[in-house]
Amino acid sequence: MAIHALTTTGFSFHLPFPKCTAAYSRSAGDRAGTLCCSSGDGDLSGLINVSSESEFERRGGAQMAKSADGELRAKNSEIWQLFREAQRNILSLDKQRALAVEELNKAISEKKVLLERIEELEIEKQAMARKVASFVTGLSQALQRKGNLVEVILPKYGSMDLNEVQGIRETEVEYYSYYNGQLHGNKIWTGVICGIGVTFIQPLYYSSFFNREKAYGYSDDFERFMYFSRAALDYIVKSGKKPDVLHIHNWQTAIIGPLFWDIFVQQGLEGSRILFTCHDIHAQPLIQPEKLALCGLDPTKLHRPDRLQDNSNTHLANIMKGGIVYSNKVAIMSSTHSKGHIIHSSSHGLETTLNMHKDKLLVSPCGFESSSWDPEKDKILPENYSADDMKGKFVCKIALQQKLRLPENASIITVGCFLSDLSDVDKEDLIAIVKNGTRMAVQFIFMTTGKMTSGQKELESLQVRIESLQDENVRFINRHDETLLHLIFGGSNIILCQSLHDPILQVPLKAMRYGAAPIAITSNDNGFRHFPDHDYETTKLAMFINSTFGYLSFSQALDEINNNPSEWNHKVFDAMTKDFSWDAECCDIYLSAYTAIKSL
Repeated sequence: MAIHALTTTGFSFHLPFPKCTAAYSRSAGDRAGTLCCSSGDGDLSGLINVSSESEFERRGGAQMAKSADGELRAKNSEIWQLFREAQRNILSLDKQRALAVEELNKAISEKKVLLERIEELEIEKQAMARKVASFVTGLSQALQRKGNLVEVILPKYGSMDLNEVQGIRETEVEYYSYYNGQLHGNKIWTGVICGIGVTFIQPLYYSSFFNREKAYGYSDDFERFMYFSRAALDYIVKSGKKPDVLHIHNWQTAIIGPLFWDIFVQQGLEGSRILFTCHDIHAQPLIQPEKLALCGLDPTKLHRPDRLQDNSNTHLANIMKGGIVYSNKVAIMSSTHSKGHIIHSSSHGLETTLNMHKDKLLVSPCGFESSSWDPEKDKILPENYSADDMKGKFVCKIALQQKLRLPENASIITVGCFLSDLSDVDKEDLIAIVKNGTRMAVQFIFMTTGKMTSGQKELESLQVRIESLQDENVRFINRHDETLLHLIFGGSNIILCQSLHDPILQVPLKAMRYGAAPIAITSNDNGFRHFPDHDYETTKLAMFINSTFGYLSFSQALDEINNNPSEWNHKVFDAMTKDFSWDAECCDIYLSAYTAIKSL
């Protein structure tokens, strides 16, 4: 945004005119005065003596005086006219300056809002990176536990903490990859993260592509990840690897689909197949088709309605669409939606494409790491518990109340809420829940989980509103505390959720495992409680969470706890016994998909 700062400069008016001195000489009966003009040097030798003048001279002098007086009035009139004009100019300039300052302040305000929104988008992109990282790590570990060999290939991000990588080393061989008409060298690093073999690709000539503060959020993101996608395939071929499945994620690596089938399948990868997982179908960057040539693809072959041409902006190419079209299987991550709902209601312009390829489309829920989140084994809890023996949960509640100095009573309904993104939260609904709950002596514990994706100011505003209620049963912890996080899960009856689909923190899944009901803050939870006619191929998790807790508002949950405790306890105990970890349904769905595409 270009801001033009308009300023006014100081100015003065210089109006040259001769100095005028009025000299009056009065005689008896003489009432007229004379005006004398001097050259400004004080010489008055030209002054006329009235007493020695004749009548003619007196008349002439009077006429001269009258004439001079008229000239003076004319000059004064001219001066005042110039002065008034100057005043008008000054007022006009002041008005222009005021308008300019107003526009400048408006521009500064708009810039501030824009910068805040850019920051939000950047943080959202980092949140997406965490989402994918959580999924890749969790699923990869689950797959390896079931006897599969998994290797992950990543860019070597400059922001990466290499201390988390075990045995990292640089390979001696330098691998070359094609980009923008030339071959470019890449360093290859290998190591182990969470028991998973990891390969990092570090561009040499285009070293700035990934040597940045953030993983995503730059104007050249398409070029960056196109380079990585081509380099990854070049590395796989030249290193002699022959994977059964190339599992790619989101639009950042969606271009691997077209690259694989148009270029690499004949280079020793005839037995490999492509599975594309879409974590966020809304993110669909559109590019000029000519850019596809950067990685060696032919834009004229790909820019077609049945390939990469965007369904709405037909002059542009849609990389996400390319990943769907060119993959053998497409998995969309959702813990609450069915395949039909995604195609018809959540496709963000890709309904035609998804419907055309629906036979290879599948839906997978998220999972969570059960080894770290299990109330029977959780070492952070003061006492462990299970669905068969819930005494430990009451101990956890008392410990939580003591830690936060809440009124101690194991029979009080305790509600936890973890805030990670306020953009999708109806703040008025949340405040209403707190107001209604505190009237019934319900305890509320709010805790933030890392940097907010919707802005710190919005969080602070919410905190002020909640704390202004001045209720002894409300606590707001504006920091992340891992120990307290476990204790809140362990001591709560209800966990308020921003959404029942939470791929980053997996709050609803952890809540159910710890015997706390996940209840959406907004009563309709973006339509998750509605089951349209085209709901088919729904995951086990979606069916369970929607039918058990998805239809409940917060007030309905309180009503059931108070008036139908046996039914409530049955739901909670049943949820605790379900396995929604990475090793369960999520892993099974992907293993089935891998097996299916290997036979193609």
